[in-house]
Amino acid sequence: MRERALETRVRRKETQLRHLMRIMLAGLVASIVAIGGCAGMSETQQRTVTGGAAGAAGGALIGALAGNAGLGAAIGGGAGLAGGFLLGQHEEARRAAYQQGVADGIRQSQQPSSR
Repeated sequence: MRERALETRVRRKETQLRHLMRIMLAGLVASIVAIGGCAGMSETQQRTVTGGAAGAAGGALIGALAGNAGLGAAIGGGAGLAGGFLLGQHEEARRAAYQQGVADGIRQSQQPSSR
């Protein structure tokens, strides 16, 4: 009886491992395709796609361990998309503020002094 239960658990774990490997391979392929297709995108768009792909892969991994890889991939992908988008927006705003500061500094340095 115990041997049969052990065999069943081992088979179940092997099936889960194969399923996890397939998901990881699909995530890797999707990431490569997504990153390769980012050439004409803005940095925010690139970060959004990359965040979504990474989130989906991570979510699928965690979901596979928890029993539902599809749900984990969907949740992880959504969280990754949101995180990538917000990071991209933040970086673009930071870069714009820096460029504005540089332009203001150049403008001030070119004005005649009033001393």
